[in-house]
Amino acid sequence: MKKITVILALISLTMMGVQAQRIACVDVVRILESMEDYKKAQTELDQVAAQWKQQVDQMRDEIRGLYNKYQSELVLLSDDAKREREDEILKKEKDMREFQKKKFGPDGAMFKKRQELVRPIQDRVYTAIEEYAEKKGYDFIFDKGGSAGLLFTNPRYDKTSDVLESVK
Repeated sequence: MKKITVILALISLTMMGVQAQRIACVDVVRILESMEDYKKAQTELDQVAAQWKQQVDQMRDEIRGLYNKYQSELVLLSDDAKREREDEILKKEKDMREFQKKKFGPDGAMFKKRQELVRPIQDRVYTAIEEYAEKKGYDFIFDKGGSAGLLFTNPRYDKTSDVLESVK
């Protein structure tokens, strides 16, 4: 019985020291998607990606054509000619993979272009969120639209519209 009383006393003392924290959530994806400059940046990124994808498709078609031609002429080719054609096909495949990596890889041109176009817009949104939190006295603001893992929010805490107004 004494243990329960001591535990309850400790819990009571702990609870007295806890202050209420103000928490809100915003939907960063919704904010970004409502901004014209973000839409323009996304459109530009999509166009650039489509051009590079088209180049990859052309390379793939060229490789497929070389391979089909090689297959159809295989019985007529000497061993040296076979190796030469195989080497050519392998080189083209390697070139295509390098092009894909250079454009779409983790440190590729697409990543850099996205950083160039989208990062300043994201920074503006995060600055607006920070200013909103300081102005309104919030302790925490969670992103309910991203991958923050927030599973439930009370709609009265969603301040997306307020932040959206300050971004425009």
